[in-house]
Order: sequence, then structure tokens, then C-alpha cells
Amino acid sequence: MFEKLEITAMAQAMAAHAGNRLGVIARNVANADTPGFRRQDIADFDQVWREGGAEGLRSTRPGHIGAAAPAMGGLAAQTVRGHGSPNGNTVSVEAEMRHAVEARQQHEMALAIYRGTSEVIRASLGRRG
Repeated sequence: MFEKLEITAMAQAMAAHAGNRLGVIARNVANADTPGFRRQDIADFDQVWREGGAEGLRSTRPGHIGAAAPAMGGLAAQTVRGHGSPNGNTVSVEAEMRHAVEARQQHEMALAIYRGTSEVIRASLGRRG
């Protein structure tokens, strides 16, 4: 039932994006001392959602605006350019920790949106708690 609401679909996609980004960050930290390893990251959620995360508008007649977009994509890790250490590694553990905090905050925001939406729906149905 909740999956049909765009806001819950967006919250679910945001949580999945944050989880995927945390996985990439963990891989970066694990390879922080690997010679030649290049830092990787995935595109920001707003960019991914704009490019293909929205399900688009439904059109009921041919004259309506029909801006349909494909399903979520762009979650593949990509190498990020940056200055490397003498051994060619571009991972900064301090920067990765900052990115991990950002991803965690994004995940918590997605969960808060999902909880808030479910509370509004329960209230509209006359149910509490």
C-alpha cells in the first residue's frame, strides 16, 4: 500500500542509496593503504533521482504532460579524481569519515520521512500509534 505513494518510494530509494554509498565508503577505507587504489563514490541522490528515480507523471489523455522517467539507476561506483599520495592512493580517511556521516544522515532522513508518512496515513485512517 505505502509503496504506491511517491514520497515513500523516494524515501525507500534514498535509504537504499545511502546504504550503497556506505558500502562504497567502507571499501575506500579498507583500501586506504593499498598502493594505486583510487577513491570511488556514487552520484548524489538528488542527481540520481532527477535523472531516473522519479516514476514520472501519469497521463490520462494524449494531451497531458508525460514526463516518465526510468527506474533508479546510476548507483555504480565511479572512480573520483583527486590528488594521491606518493604510492598513487587517493583515499583520505578523514574525508571518508565525513562522507560516512553524510550518508548516515541521509539514511536517517529517509527513515524519518517514511515514519512521518506512515503516521499521517494512520491518522487519516483514524488510527493512533
